[in-house]
Amino acid sequence: MQERQVTIAGETHKVPEPFLVMATQNPIETEGTYPLPEAQVDRFMMKVLVDYPTDEEEFVIVQRVTGPRVSANPVASTAQLAKLQETCRRVYVDPSLIQYAVKLVSATRTPEKHGLKDLGRFITYGASPRATINLTEASRALAMLRGRTYVLPEDMSDLVPDVFRHRVVLSYEALSEGLTADAIIGKIMARIVAPPKPLEHEALAA
Repeated sequence: MQERQVTIAGETHKVPEPFLVMATQNPIETEGTYPLPEAQVDRFMMKVLVDYPTDEEEFVIVQRVTGPRVSANPVASTAQLAKLQETCRRVYVDPSLIQYAVKLVSATRTPEKHGLKDLGRFITYGASPRATINLTEASRALAMLRGRTYVLPEDMSDLVPDVFRHRVVLSYEALSEGLTADAIIGKIMARIVAPPKPLEHEALAA
């Protein structure tokens, strides 16, 4: 993913632009499958938890699977998608929000520096700089999807669990006490307060 290429039988192939890598984890019958090394997991932008569908969602799933075959039609070309990515990179992120992301990541590495000394024994490894970068970039995309050209604190805070949960490596003590990465992240977010909405956003919007 990082090198944007794949090697098969000794031959290297460049992946097209843009490209996307998705992976799934099934909690049932995991015999024969093994967790990825932390360095590889860190290359994924997000880890999104997908629960069972609601009754209404499952009804629609059954209808679509058992009903007449429907042809899928493209809604955008790769060139259009690349253009959207360029537009997304121009979404404004206030420095105070970048600092907020830095503090959140820092708290996973050295919680004692942020008044969270009790969390230190539960974390073996904190999030890497990729977490800060990915949180900032994802916030831009979410702000654009929400119809804005600037990021607000809620855009960033809404994405913290998805960007962090696979990057915070828990200690055996945390696992023995039944703690999850989401629980640790929740404690960090409760301590590190998001900045107020910068006034510069209003000027940029105007």
